[in-house]
Amino acid sequence: MAGRNGRTVRDLRRANRTAVLQRLYFDGPLSRFELGPVTGLSSGSVSNVVADLVADGLLEGAGSVDSDGGRPRTLLRVAPGSGHMIGVDVGETRVRIELFDLTLTELARTERPLTHQGYDVEVIVGHIRDGVTEVLASAEIAPEQLLGVGIGVPGIVERTPDRGTVVHGQTIGWDAVPLEALLRDGSPLPDTVPYFIDNGAKTLGQAEMWFGAGRGARNAVVVLFGSGVGACLVTPEAEHGRAVEWGHLTVRVRGRRCRCGALGCLEAYAGAASLLERWGEQGGRPPEDTDEETALTAMLAAAYPAGGGAADPVALAVLEETAEYLGAGLSDLINLFQPERILIGGWAGLQLGARFLPAVRRHAVSYALRHPAERVTIDLGRLGPDAVTVGAAILPLADFFARGGRRAEPVPEGPAPAWRAALRERAPH
Repeated sequence: MAGRNGRTVRDLRRANRTAVLQRLYFDGPLSRFELGPVTGLSSGSVSNVVADLVADGLLEGAGSVDSDGGRPRTLLRVAPGSGHMIGVDVGETRVRIELFDLTLTELARTERPLTHQGYDVEVIVGHIRDGVTEVLASAEIAPEQLLGVGIGVPGIVERTPDRGTVVHGQTIGWDAVPLEALLRDGSPLPDTVPYFIDNGAKTLGQAEMWFGAGRGARNAVVVLFGSGVGACLVTPEAEHGRAVEWGHLTVRVRGRRCRCGALGCLEAYAGAASLLERWGEQGGRPPEDTDEETALTAMLAAAYPAGGGAADPVALAVLEETAEYLGAGLSDLINLFQPERILIGGWAGLQLGARFLPAVRRHAVSYALRHPAERVTIDLGRLGPDAVTVGAAILPLADFFARGGRRAEPVPEGPAPAWRAALRERAPH
């Protein structure tokens, strides 16, 4: 039966379960008495919801606390083993796969380096499939126990009714790749385990907002600074974050050619790949036959030598120029969105770290309008190199919470699912 606002009793129960689960997840352990004020539910509703969640194995006791003159109050917390998620980071140098319990404690991980094959779709799909199998076997977790697999990818992610999730990754050569369909074909997981695919900058932003330097902010921008650059915008209207293709803002007319094919993109000046290219073009000596992370480490060592040695002037000049481009790019975000916080993450952002940050801040403030610039803080993210995988694992966790702690509905039997038709479309004729 639906009420005047269109909500059914089932909707209300789901919302109440979600409220209790989320409050215990972020602020627990808590007693039943404490749950009432923080969820806005009556004591009777709290008791009913807690009884349901305990019966479902989602909550467990966590000791007790004394009450004022009465019996000790039992504390409750989310049971870590009541669900599992996998997070995948399809990064620039590797595919990282991690298995987590419901409280996002890591249980197993594996990495697959990306070599000369780069972003070949079948290679990436194979890495994800094999990695999922490996981490489940390592932790002895049955596939049916998964709430889902979250995957962070470069590019624009589109959810289609007939082809599942499709990725438009212009910079990596992916043209409407039906990634979900490809993963489903030959998957080690049953069809009942959902895949959640989103932009890597958004999953980074999700992680920092839930558990990192973004907690408590209503308006924030989280920047993914790796081989290229991207950003996630979080506002009250987009509380789960919205990926923005910040790296492809034009910062120089008829400038350097970006890997997307356009001229003058921010990514052509501020990404790690561009940074290393410019070092070599201007007479520097980037190490050969190595990955970008190792090469950037060598560049930093050349620009800022240990022990007071002579700095490589070319490396230092390129880094200083990159800081100005990055700061100018951040000023656009400040002027457009007026965030409270800007957080910089990604492997290159972490490597450049605190040494790079003062110059970036200085340039961002100098290029931005004074009023929004005075209100923003610019800092590094706190979650380190695993932030994208943590954020990817949050995707199935957030869906689980939205369902009130219920697992995704099984796929009904019937005609072949649409993702199989999508695969047939891609097959050679």
